[in-house]
Amino acid sequence: MFLKRLALQHYRNYEQFELNTDHKVNLFVGRNAQGKTNLLEAIFVLALTKSHRTHQDKELIQWNHDQAVLTGEVEKKYGLTKLGLTISRQGKKAKINGLEQRKLSAFIGSFNVVMFAPEDLEIVKGAPGIRRRFLDMEIGQVQPSYLYDSMQYQKILAQRNNLLKQTGLMKAHDSTMLEVWDEQLVTHGTKMMKKRQSFIKKLQIWAERIHAGITNDQEELRIVYRPSFDFDDAEDESILFERFMVKLTQTREQEFRRGTTLTGPHRDDMVFYINGREADVYGSQGQQRTTALSLKLAELELIHEEVGEYPILLLDDVLSELDQYRQTQLIETFQEKVQTFITTTGIESVNLNNLHDAAVFHVKNGGVFE
Repeated sequence: MFLKRLALQHYRNYEQFELNTDHKVNLFVGRNAQGKTNLLEAIFVLALTKSHRTHQDKELIQWNHDQAVLTGEVEKKYGLTKLGLTISRQGKKAKINGLEQRKLSAFIGSFNVVMFAPEDLEIVKGAPGIRRRFLDMEIGQVQPSYLYDSMQYQKILAQRNNLLKQTGLMKAHDSTMLEVWDEQLVTHGTKMMKKRQSFIKKLQIWAERIHAGITNDQEELRIVYRPSFDFDDAEDESILFERFMVKLTQTREQEFRRGTTLTGPHRDDMVFYINGREADVYGSQGQQRTTALSLKLAELELIHEEVGEYPILLLDDVLSELDQYRQTQLIETFQEKVQTFITTTGIESVNLNNLHDAAVFHVKNGGVFE
């Protein structure tokens, strides 16, 4: 997978921008607040239709403008794909090769990316919601059906929570309507949980191997799925469905009192262990950073395994955060097989001797110069 062209109109601090590149490695160099991260974010948004930095789409639109337009051309093994995404206050419109897609879920997955940024440390040590968001975005890239189930689940969850609040206030339990929401919630939630379980298993295989290489076999990384209720790995969806329904029944009185749903994928988590100890509690800053790095490199391999091509790698000001050994390990991993876009405040923080086929672009006040 190779991004050959990126064009932006009224996106963040870019009035008009166009980049054409045939290089495997592309470095954007400049001081802070000049627009470097905005470029990587734009590539991410073009792939996933949402930002990794904000939930507010209006923040992506340049001040005093009604919409932002992103277009790109991606070379894939089956040919060139032209992508277009328009973001306005009314919503988003996506096109593939000029054809408007009825659903964004049909657009996502046509272009795959992996982003590695300093804030990814929060995947290891932050709140469970950050890890759930990570799972949703990464699984959604390679399994469009997951996106559908996730969106349906969130809609049903909101309706169910609303009913719990209303019924709790009235001190009367309307079980009939709740049972309708329960069945729909469990139908989509079960599918999500099985896909999360499968994804984490595959991620574990790659991450364990990569982490051992980065740490010279001094550390063993283990990733464990921690759902909101226990179920066996071998259980099929029908058995999981029944167990989910039973759990909802068991917690019903508590849910009425609290006015919220207490069981389901929205309460899931995953835990990272280094040499058998929880990384978020007992890991050093260096170990947590290495865990995040292993996770991102594992993503590259997992996406390649799922779609048959390597995704684009986006490194947002992370090379300066890594010591020389880890930086070298990272560069050696992506050098020959992944097109990479890197931001940095200073070229001296990057070991250019290790980079081949690299182009350097200087970013200043929303302008990019070679």
